Amino acid sequence: MSERTRRQLLAAGGIAAGSVVGLAGCVGQGNPGSSDAEGTNTTATTSNMGQLTVAYVPIYPNMQHYIMQEEGYYESISSAVTVERFSNGPSVVKAFASDEVDIALFGITPAMVLVDKGKAANVLAANSRNGFRVMATSAFADLYTNQQGDAFSAFENQHGRKMKFGVPPDGSVPDVVLRYWIEQDLDLGEMESVIDKVKLSPAKAPQTIQAGEIDATMIQEPFATVIASEQGFGEVAWSGEILPGHPVTVTFVQNSVPGSVAEQFVEQHSKATQFLRENPKKAAEDAAAVIGSGVSTELAREAIDSQASDFLSDPHELRDQAATMAEFVKEVGNTDSVVSPDQLFDFEVYDTVSNQ
Repeated sequence: MSERTRRQLLAAGGIAAGSVVGLAGCVGQGNPGSSDAEGTNTTATTSNMGQLTVAYVPIYPNMQHYIMQEEGYYESISSAVTVERFSNGPSVVKAFASDEVDIALFGITPAMVLVDKGKAANVLAANSRNGFRVMATSAFADLYTNQQGDAFSAFENQHGRKMKFGVPPDGSVPDVVLRYWIEQDLDLGEMESVIDKVKLSPAKAPQTIQAGEIDATMIQEPFATVIASEQGFGEVAWSGEILPGHPVTVTFVQNSVPGSVAEQFVEQHSKATQFLRENPKKAAEDAAAVIGSGVSTELAREAIDSQASDFLSDPHELRDQAATMAEFVKEVGNTDSVVSPDQLFDFEVYDTVSNQ
């Protein structure tokens, strides 16, 4: 197995890469200090399954990849695995759209967008679910504890402005969950009438909220744990209670990948999930080793105990809430149609592996 950390800007090919630039639907925008995967390296299209290219963004919800890499699980796959590291969601989505990679680990919402645009690919495995915490200043957290949904209008009355909420772009997984929370769960009306959204990458959320530039954020681990450790901030809600079982990241696989290779990958993915459950300390070491700066072994281990760290492989467990999220992805205009679970998932590979 080899790893490349940089690559050439992607030439247009397959589905126009530019058509998915704006979706930015992946969960994360990378880690502080991580290198930008775009710009300087070369990769040929990998339709030859003598080689298999696996792409990832170094975010916590892609935990299975870190274990597969560090524990040598990729060596059990018959194809030679090349790992491509990308610094942000849009770049890995562009690479997948342009057939530059065979397998990618990213948010479920960009997978929906690509399927909607006709991409011949499916989700073969889940990676994580229930993966966000609403973190806010203590002032708003206390207000929410006492007034629940009315806390938003109370905040606006007190401060003469709406809350500033740090979230990745429209249609991203945390954006969809936040929208569901405000509009459906709390029944407060259109989200834009309740809060002022501030476009923000997860990695920058801790410093931004600490600087007082936002009042709250819908944030993944380990950044939620970082914010929670600081004085003056608290947890308002957990996405696992807002939209129970909602998907976060998934394993998205080109249909050009032979079934036997796909089965080997999903088998090792399932093995990694089991490893995580049985060896959280070593899994944290693996995550810290691959993610790099900003995520220590201690922080990665602490974050595993968070209720927002829910890792799994079985794609069946994402089916129902994926359908709910697809309606919101359509509503914000990132897809032309509501992508159904039958369009998005291919359960046969996981079922074959799990029945062996």
